[in-house]
Amino acid sequence: MTMPPALSSLRLPMIGSPLFIISNPDLVIAQCKAGIVGAFPALNAREKAGEPVELERWLTRITEELDRHNQANPDRPAAPFAVNQIVHRSNTRLERDVEICVKYKVPVWITSLGAQTWVNDAAHSVGGITLHDVINNRFAKKAVEKGADGLIAVAAGAGGHAGALSPFALVQEIREWFDGALFLSGAIGRGDSILAAQAMGADGGYVGSAFIATQEANAEARYKQMIVEGGADDIVYSDLFTGVWGNYLKPSIAAAGMDPDRLERSDPSRMDFGENREKPKSWKEIWGSGQGIGAVREVVPAAQLVDRFEREYLAAQDRLAKTLGWTRG
Repeated sequence: MTMPPALSSLRLPMIGSPLFIISNPDLVIAQCKAGIVGAFPALNAREKAGEPVELERWLTRITEELDRHNQANPDRPAAPFAVNQIVHRSNTRLERDVEICVKYKVPVWITSLGAQTWVNDAAHSVGGITLHDVINNRFAKKAVEKGADGLIAVAAGAGGHAGALSPFALVQEIREWFDGALFLSGAIGRGDSILAAQAMGADGGYVGSAFIATQEANAEARYKQMIVEGGADDIVYSDLFTGVWGNYLKPSIAAAGMDPDRLERSDPSRMDFGENREKPKSWKEIWGSGQGIGAVREVVPAAQLVDRFEREYLAAQDRLAKTLGWTRG
């Protein structure tokens, strides 16, 4: 399988997924310094009237801090960072944000909710690579046809907007025709899950929910605590809140005065991913999460979380080698 150079020298084959509102420069920088790809949605850099463009400020800080780290630590340089672009017609900032990412030569671009050739071309114009997230094989083929370098298979159990297919089925079908970079998303809360993803044919894991419960994450303390206290049974799959199917924390839905076991279907007219989208006030604190949070037991620095993933990943390799009589290299 072909891996772009930007993703072939990571400490762990792992991408910290871009989390709406939660991913910020502090978290991205910590993830990259820890040796994995850190990512944030461009729309998280909210515009402020009368002030410089926030996305430029974020990119300036991230690139400068990672450059300083690399100069001081040439033996363990930071992993590349990624910016997530929502390629949906309601995102009125898309063209402007793409221009800014070109200006700062963003190394990894993650695209969601639509695949556009011109966005891939923009990334390639500055030596960047693009990864498109998909929930089925049909969307995967469309993304590659439009120039995506790699794919993120968003399987059942993933946090936020998630698919409903088993990771076994989704990775299997994509690997029948695609040999490029492929990362798996869906309930990956431990390092051994990354090894399992590789065994299925993926190149690595795409991890989001576990990073909500980190010190750097821009999430309320109650949100982080729900992650720590929750498990797979505390997740509900619904399209009510954005018009796209996703996984959410039941306790946050109940706190908003709704029955998480009796949610209505969405109103298609509410589907909006623009920066200024509105939603009912009662939905303000309905929080997304994947099914893998049972492995999260405390709020820790992001670097400490990556350390845990690495220990579990290496321990899983040893267990597998012992079971199969292999020597881990």
